[in-house]
Amino acid sequence: MRKFRIYLDTSILNFLFAEDAPEKKEITSQFFESSIKVGFYQTFISRFVIDEIMNTTNEQKRTDLLRIISDYPIDFLNVDDSLNKIDELSEHYIFNQVVPASKKFDALHVEASSVFEIDFLVSWNFKHLANVNREAKFLSVNKSLNYNYPLRIVTPENLFNDEY
Repeated sequence: MRKFRIYLDTSILNFLFAEDAPEKKEITSQFFESSIKVGFYQTFISRFVIDEIMNTTNEQKRTDLLRIISDYPIDFLNVDDSLNKIDELSEHYIFNQVVPASKKFDALHVEASSVFEIDFLVSWNFKHLANVNREAKFLSVNKSLNYNYPLRIVTPENLFNDEY
């Protein structure tokens, strides 16, 4: 049986260190230990996650976030070879008001997931990503451009590995 392919947006990594949100921090930590660490999913990020991390002004936090990527079995999507497709989707998401132009990284995470046929984009960003209304809008734009893979946008709670 094929492993589900998941993409972690930057919010997921950030919540591993979210002292101000202990419940989400705990859920995220459990998700990493029960699912990511053991390779239950084929897990991906893209350079867009790295770009967001590099924009972090707190040097210690930036180091901690990059360490997570190297400490867990997380692969990189080679988005550079697909930038034309990704840019096309971005323009359509913004034009169709699925995501504001000011939230370009949110759109980039969905675009990378769509182009590479990822099963689940995992995010704690309820406002712009992880809600059913937003997901439906992304999928509508995708379908209009013949990206028909059924991407789901979920939180870590939705993906706990129940085989441990």
